[in-house]
Formats: sequence, C-alpha cells, structure tokens
Amino acid sequence: MYRYLRLGVLLLPLGVLTGCSVGGGGGVFGAHGPGGGGGGYTLQDKIVSSGGGRYTQRIDSMPANPPDVSRVPDAVPVPEERSRRGNASTYTVFGRTYRVMPSSRGFTQTGVASWYGSKFHGHETSNGEIYDMFAMTAAHTSLPLPTFVRVTNLENNRQVIVRVNDRGPFVGNRVIDLSYAAAYRLDMLDKGTARVRIEAIDPVQWQASQNSRGRQSNQSAASANGGIFLQVGALGNAEAAQRLQARARELTQAPVRVVSDQTLYRVQVGPLEEASAEVAIRKLEASELGRPFRVRN
Repeated sequence: MYRYLRLGVLLLPLGVLTGCSVGGGGGVFGAHGPGGGGGGYTLQDKIVSSGGGRYTQRIDSMPANPPDVSRVPDAVPVPEERSRRGNASTYTVFGRTYRVMPSSRGFTQTGVASWYGSKFHGHETSNGEIYDMFAMTAAHTSLPLPTFVRVTNLENNRQVIVRVNDRGPFVGNRVIDLSYAAAYRLDMLDKGTARVRIEAIDPVQWQASQNSRGRQSNQSAASANGGIFLQVGALGNAEAAQRLQARARELTQAPVRVVSDQTLYRVQVGPLEEASAEVAIRKLEASELGRPFRVRN
C-alpha cells in the first residue's frame, strides 16, 4: 500500500517522488516552477510535461495585466489553529524528507527568497486555501501552517508581513517563496530572488504591542462599530470579484462587500460579530474558497 503526499490538490504515492530538481540562476518566476534563467522543476511540472497535471501553464510567469499592488497591506497576525492539511510531521519531495516544526516560536532564518505567480494563482495551496498572488502570503518547507512572518530584504531593508499557507520552495538554497504582491513590496520582482531575513511573529505578542501603542486590536480586526471583516480574495478583475462576492454571500448568508481602489478588488465578508465570524470561517474553509483571513476595516 502506498502512502500519499498532498501537494496542492494533487495526490501521489510517495514512491514516485524521486525526480531530480533542476537548479538554475535567479530567475524571475520563483521556485515553484521553471522560468527565465532559473527556477526548477517541481513535482507538478514533471506531471504536466508527461501529459497530466492541473495547471494551464507549464512555466510560471508574471500576471499579464497586474493590478497596482503597492498598497496591498501586510498580513495581520491573528491567533489561528493549525491547518488540518499541510502539517504532517514529515513529508518527502524529490527524495528529501522535510520536518514540519511543532512551533514557530522564536524562529529566524536568513537565506534566498524567490516568488511564484500566475501559474499557481487560483489553485489550492498545501493547506487547502486558494493561492492569491495579489495577497500577502508565502510558502515555506517547515514552518507550521499558518505562520505569520516578517520578511526583510537585506539588500534594501524593505519589510513585509506575510502569512505562510503553502509548502515550498524545493529548489536549491531558497528558503521562502513569496506571493507576487509580497515580492513587489520587497522590490525583488525583476531580479527574481533576494537575500532575506525571516522572523516568525507571535500574534498574541504582536497584538499586545499594537494595543500598547494605542492601536486597535488586530485580533478582531474590528470596524468602528465593532464588526469583523473576513477577506476571501483580492482580485484584479471587477467581474471576477462580483462572482466571488455572490459565492461568499451564498455560503455565509452574511453581508459581503467589495473594496476597490480601481486596480485591486478585495472581497470581504462582514461586518460580523465574533460568533458569526467563527461560523463564517468554518463555512468558507469547508468550501472551495478556503480559509479567509481577518482584515482591518
């Protein structure tokens, strides 16, 4: 009997995970797939090249008509339970076994970051959520899912806070794979890679520090009237955002708004009371939309 490893929604027996990784230079397409002068073949690319797979693109790429993501806010650290998927104690890719840490407390790491884009946009991440390259997310091989981390580009000192909800990168010496939006904020899109420092954030301590400076608690991400908003997606197309809005309203039976700056359309459920928010989170997580995250009003 084979044991199975889940990468995205792809289930394959561990016995077939014996392919080799094709390393390269920087590349502008991240470590989830080959592209430009770098990247590397992932398990998904092997399957696509042999006639299978679920991606319309074999090679990752930048979005064709990217929205302005310069104002996409950092992820807001909030306490979350470990995802039901993507947190096996060990898993094996290309013959290498990775161990998932029991806790991210005190974790720091320095190394090379890359990013991944349109090939994976709209597909499931390792914890079952939908990858949104315009949101502040990332992939890491061993941090618990989800984990909030601060990433500093050591070449220009730019910083972002991202939510790790995916596995990877599995190429060369890369330590984290960032979303398109996060890579843009760090000014590393063109080069494709950057030397970074990763620092795990304790959401409880982070929120306490915000409150100590007189800021509103991000644990509830509350609006002025005490409501909570849950973001289910940030899209570059108004019609797609409206379809997602209708689907989220159907699933939650709650108000759903689209917040737009004319370049990015954020679909958010709310305002909700705490109890209603927890119910909505469970309904969305059980759907194909994946787990939403709380946002500032």
